[in-house]
Amino acid sequence: MRNKSAEFFAAIDEVYNESVPSEVMARARRSLLDYLAVTCAGCKFQENKLNDYYAFAEPETGAFPIIGAGRHVSLKESVFVNGLNAHALDFDDGTNSGIIHLGSPIFSLLLPLAMRYKISVEDMLKAAITGYEASYTMAVSIQPGHKAMGYHATGTCGVIGATLAAAYMLGFSEEERFNAFATACVSASGMLKVLDDGSELKPYNVAKTSLLALTSLQLAKAGFKGHEDPLGGRGFLKMMTGSEDTELKSVWQNGSYAIMKSYTKPYASCRYTHPPVEAAIKMRTLLDADEIDEIIIKTYDLAVGGHDHTEIPSTYSAKMSTPYATAVAFLFGKAGFGEFSEELIRDEQVLKLCRKVRVEPDDELSAVFPGVQSAIVKIVSGENEHICRVDFPKGEPENPLSDEEFRERYDDLMKLGGISDEVADKIFGLVCRSESMAEELMELF
Repeated sequence: MRNKSAEFFAAIDEVYNESVPSEVMARARRSLLDYLAVTCAGCKFQENKLNDYYAFAEPETGAFPIIGAGRHVSLKESVFVNGLNAHALDFDDGTNSGIIHLGSPIFSLLLPLAMRYKISVEDMLKAAITGYEASYTMAVSIQPGHKAMGYHATGTCGVIGATLAAAYMLGFSEEERFNAFATACVSASGMLKVLDDGSELKPYNVAKTSLLALTSLQLAKAGFKGHEDPLGGRGFLKMMTGSEDTELKSVWQNGSYAIMKSYTKPYASCRYTHPPVEAAIKMRTLLDADEIDEIIIKTYDLAVGGHDHTEIPSTYSAKMSTPYATAVAFLFGKAGFGEFSEELIRDEQVLKLCRKVRVEPDDELSAVFPGVQSAIVKIVSGENEHICRVDFPKGEPENPLSDEEFRERYDDLMKLGGISDEVADKIFGLVCRSESMAEELMELF
C-alpha cells in the first residue's frame, strides 16, 4: 500500500539536502528581517493585553527574549508569545496558493532554539527554507477545500513545517524527525472562524502552532513513536479534506522554492483586501469621497465571506474587512498600521465610506483562484463609473517591494515596536552577515 507520509518525508529531505541557491538564501534573510520587524510592532500593538496575560499567567523567567518586550522568559513562553505577536498585526508573510502564513510559526520556534543550541543564522535559515517548503507543499495540496471546510492552514499545515524545520536544524536522526513529523500531524489544528465577528484570536493560531511544534520535537526526542503513515488512511489528509484520495503535490512547485512564492505585505490587513486597497489608492485622485455613491468590488468567492462586513467592532475586525480597508486606502492613500487604529475605526468619515462598499463574488475571478487573486473595483458617482482591476498588488512575488521600500517598511515597524535606530541597524546587519550567530541576534532584544 502506498505510504504518502514516506513520500512526503523523502521529498522534504531532498529539499534540505540540496544546496541553497544564493537568491533563495537572500530571500530567507529578508523573510527573517520581516518577521523580526512585524513581531516587534505586534508586541507594541497588543502591549496592554500582554501585560494582563503576564499578570495572570505569571510566566516563568528564563534566558529567552520576548521580541520587542525587553522581557526574558522560559523557552516555551518565548515560543508562544513571540508567535502571538508575530501575527498580531496580520502583517506577516504568506502565500496565496497555499492560503497560509509561513514564516511566523517557523521563526517563532527556530529563533529561541537556535539561541539555546548556539546555531548560526545561516544554518537556521537553511532549516527555515525547508520548513517553508513543508508547510507550503502540504497547504497547496489541500487548498482551497481545506479553507472551505473552516480550517486555517497556518495552524494545520504550519505545525508540520515548523516541526520539520526545527528537527533538521537540531540535527535529529531520521527516526526522530519522522516521529516529530507524525506528532505534528496529530497536533495540527486551526479554526478559521477566528477571523469572524470581531474575534481577536487569529494570532493565537500562530502562537499555539509554534508551541505544538516544540512539543512535537520534545515527544520525538523522548522516543515516542508515531504512526508509520500519519498522512494516509484516516490520518491528516482525510481529517483536513474529508477524502483519503487527496493528491500530494510535489516540492518545488513550478520550479521554485516556497519561500520565493511568499509575499511581503505593504498593507496591514488580510491579504484578500490588498487588490481593492491598491485599486482604491490608484483611483483616489479621480474624485472626492463625498462624490461617491457606491463602491462595488468583485473578487473570488473565498474572499467574500468573512471579509465583506461593514460593521467594525474592533481593530482586528477592521483588518479582515475589505470595505474598511478600501475606505481608509481611498481616504488616506495608504493602509498601514496607523489606518487600523482604535481612533479610526470609530471615525465617522471612514465608516460612512465603508458602508458604501459592497463586495461580490465573481465567477471569472473565482475560476482562476488561487493562481491569481484579483479584484475589480468600480466606483459609482452619479452617472460616472471608474473601474480598476488589480491582479498582483505590491509585495507579491510578481510585484515585489524594492530594497528601499523593504528597508523603509522595516524601519517603520521597528520604530513602532520601540526599537532604536541603532539597534534596528545592528539587527539588520547581523541578519545580512553570513557568519553571525542566532544568539548574537536574540541578545539584541
